[in-house]
Amino acid sequence: MKSSNGKQSNENLYNTAEAKVDQTHLNQSKLDPSYLDTTLSPEIRTERLLAQMTLEEKVGQMMQISCMKADPEFVDGKAVGWIYSRMSDADRNDWVQNKHAGSFLHVLGDEIHMIQALAKTTRLGIPVMFGIDAIHGHALHNGATVFPSQLAASCSWDREAIKEMGRITAKEVAADGIHMTFSPVLCIARDLRWGRVGETFGEDPYLIGELGSAIIKGYQGESLAESTSILACAKHYLAYGESVGGRDSYDTQISFRKARETFLPPFEKAIKAGCMSIMTGYQSIDGTPATANQPLIKGILKDELDFTGFIITDWNNTESLVTQQRVCENLAEASKVTIESGNDMIMNTPAFFETMVELVKVGKVAEATLDDAVRRILLTKFKMGLFEKVHQSEGLERSDSVFACDAHLERNLELTRKSIVLLENKNALLPLSQKYKKIAVIGPNADDLRAQYGDWTYFTHPFPKYEPSLTQTYTVLKGIEKFAKAYNVEVNYQRGCDVSEVSKDDFEMRAAIELADTSDLIIAVVGDTIEQNGEFKDRANLDLMGEQQLLLEKLKATGKPMVVVLVNGKPLSIPWIKENADAVIETFNSGQLGGLALAEIVFGECVPSGKLSISFPYHVGQLPVYYNQLPGWHGSKYIDLPMTALYPFGYGLSYTTFKYSNLGLSQTICGPTDSITVSVEVTNTGNYDGEEIVQLYVSDLVSSVMTPFKMLKGFERVKINCGETKVVAIKLEIEDLAIIDASGKKIVELGAFKIWMGSDSRDTSLLTETLIVN
Repeated sequence: MKSSNGKQSNENLYNTAEAKVDQTHLNQSKLDPSYLDTTLSPEIRTERLLAQMTLEEKVGQMMQISCMKADPEFVDGKAVGWIYSRMSDADRNDWVQNKHAGSFLHVLGDEIHMIQALAKTTRLGIPVMFGIDAIHGHALHNGATVFPSQLAASCSWDREAIKEMGRITAKEVAADGIHMTFSPVLCIARDLRWGRVGETFGEDPYLIGELGSAIIKGYQGESLAESTSILACAKHYLAYGESVGGRDSYDTQISFRKARETFLPPFEKAIKAGCMSIMTGYQSIDGTPATANQPLIKGILKDELDFTGFIITDWNNTESLVTQQRVCENLAEASKVTIESGNDMIMNTPAFFETMVELVKVGKVAEATLDDAVRRILLTKFKMGLFEKVHQSEGLERSDSVFACDAHLERNLELTRKSIVLLENKNALLPLSQKYKKIAVIGPNADDLRAQYGDWTYFTHPFPKYEPSLTQTYTVLKGIEKFAKAYNVEVNYQRGCDVSEVSKDDFEMRAAIELADTSDLIIAVVGDTIEQNGEFKDRANLDLMGEQQLLLEKLKATGKPMVVVLVNGKPLSIPWIKENADAVIETFNSGQLGGLALAEIVFGECVPSGKLSISFPYHVGQLPVYYNQLPGWHGSKYIDLPMTALYPFGYGLSYTTFKYSNLGLSQTICGPTDSITVSVEVTNTGNYDGEEIVQLYVSDLVSSVMTPFKMLKGFERVKINCGETKVVAIKLEIEDLAIIDASGKKIVELGAFKIWMGSDSRDTSLLTETLIVN
């Protein structure tokens, strides 16, 4: 049967393949089909299938293949990016039918159904697992819901909203027939020069662990076997974002103790949340590539933490041991090191297949080592119900009603509202009063959806597209225009300048200044764009690029009130904006509805409540500026820069005000296995109902190894009406005060701890009490 476009229908492909595999089972007298028996446990089914697999079938299951070929793009002998092309149909079919590939990535549309149909015709009929980078929504699919980036969403400090983001993403990914997302990113963003800061949940291990756990629960649902559940993949293990100089994939010079103390906890929480796959990073730690680090992978994840899922390498990590990191002489050595270090699935190192088959045949790698890896992969597939789920034939029918549906867009808008951070509001300029009847919207990011989206969307991967299929998209300009009509406000727009290039003439800037001169108020929208963020895009200068700073200075010279809106992938150094703008709003990469949520805040339809999950520097030379640093710096500051961050972790304003009082501990003396409750009264003393994010920090006053000035250990988002007082109570497990001592042991040391609670990480914003652990 042919579909209306002349191709065989997906449903017919699927049914034909299913019939073929059933016939195959009937004709294979030696094949034990009991692994298909759903009354057996996933563990038993895994063992029965594994026992019947050939060497080639086992190695095939370890392969994750991309139908998108990515070849390095070189300029002056240096890799600067990727050149993408599509794998041929013949090569794709060979991987499925002859090399038994267990997984594919970055496949969309009909090709998913074709690959799955081919897999059903193989001897064992093992379904293919499809993976994709659904980092902030199923955003590689042009037409699905695009949420704020992880960094933007983390400024909501809202576990339930982040979980719902994961749930909606899972529903839309699953509707496309895809089973796995390479998310969440659990890297800690402490060097803002790093190109991938925007993919993270910020700078704090506790917050990252909480939000990462929440989105994992959203992705995986109540059960991985549910039709709308997908597999989460926590990455990049370990300390990937801590590379020297903010250089992506470079060496990370930390100790094993520091790795345990600071960078491991988010992954521990991910495992407790049920995450069933973890991706190793590109980088090295103290000279040992993450993919070849047996103590970190096999020693900690598999043996110590008893992780039962599978470990997947990042893109071509195995070959990079030879070509980039130069720790292995050839691919045979690299393949042996990769598998023996504890990796189970190999992402897009195609030659690993023939290489590993040969290594086992000549006795250089034990087949039992492969069995452990394949067992983990098969067990996950059985737990996900991949052998039973009716794939793709239903998926496309569901997708029309699932992708970017009204319910999903409403949840997206709610999260986006909570994620926007008000940084400045001098003389209560916002929300705008009715005296402003003519608004000039000016700036290169005011009407740039691509800049607003950030990385990992259909604008960037796998094959960039430049026209959105969604009608429900709002840039800042579009959002302001929508609300201006209701308020009888005139809105005019000029771009003013490019986000990065210096113009050969000043026509655009002159037009922008002329518009500002004839307007009542300026909304200036500046920041960065995707060319300045992501892999291969580390930057040494965090100032506004191009002529954006000049544009702002000329707008300021008009004397008109100016609201600066930041549309950017990560914190920039903006001290001039702090000093000279009348109001400043941070949106980061706010997704498809960012402009609408921003306009709601500007016009007072919504009270801002977001707080920064990452600190802003005065200057790139001030880095690092993350709040939880160690004591001991002589002078505690540079001679030419302030000691503190420009905007600190946890900071964010509201249209209302909150007063903290009566901090109390349920007990002031406790043991190392106890838990206590820390409570505080919070009163809304302003004129608006609002939401406050109450933050709990701890300082270890004396410890055997140095510990940070303070560490986040709890938070709650609370709605408090105007004039209302609420008691906010947060449970503190004393075991969360543990340190990693000099011997590498995790221990709660006895002594005094300072307990802080308040509105952000600054000492002046917090109330304190003392806790004794004895």
